[in-house]
Amino acid sequence: MCGRPLCVTGKQVLRETLPLLNGFRVTNMASAVLKVAGASLSRCFRLTFSRALSVTAPLTQGVPGPLWNLGRLNHIAIAVPDMEKATALYRDVLGAKVSDKVPLPEHGVYTVFVELGNTKLELLHPLGEKSPIAGFLQKNKSGGMHHICIEVDDINAAITDLKAKNIRTLSAEPRIGAHGKPVMFLHPKDCDGVLVELEEA
Repeated sequence: MCGRPLCVTGKQVLRETLPLLNGFRVTNMASAVLKVAGASLSRCFRLTFSRALSVTAPLTQGVPGPLWNLGRLNHIAIAVPDMEKATALYRDVLGAKVSDKVPLPEHGVYTVFVELGNTKLELLHPLGEKSPIAGFLQKNKSGGMHHICIEVDDINAAITDLKAKNIRTLSAEPRIGAHGKPVMFLHPKDCDGVLVELEEA
């Protein structure tokens, strides 16, 4: 049968050859047999080749890719127990350019951004009793890395796609972040233990 190295049996060749022999001399039998065998092999080859193509064709062919793209690292956020001391370290000791301290009451934090040329550090300090940074500092008295922020070109498309892939978010909808742009935090348990912030570029 088709799919084997030779798929033409003797019975098949004889069955398809006999009708062609009516009116032919015996000297033409060899050419008739070869004609039928060649046609059968050709059909078999076409079937086998088409089946191979159907198996090897990528399953995602024709399926559109995601409608969003991951961009550059925007910043790394560090929770600090003493904002003035941390700011002085980066500004006075390391010589970095730092921003003013800015309150973000909707996020429960004060922020200071440290410019590094290729990216930024965001220093975070608690603002208000319900600040998520306060809980973090209770577990990490000396402070430490809190989250990373990566830019995306379309945050709503990114959220829809990631939720379809069972990545949880920490809020139902994006909120405006420190740069005045929509942001969304992804659950650290779905991101290998890292709190990931997405920010629309």
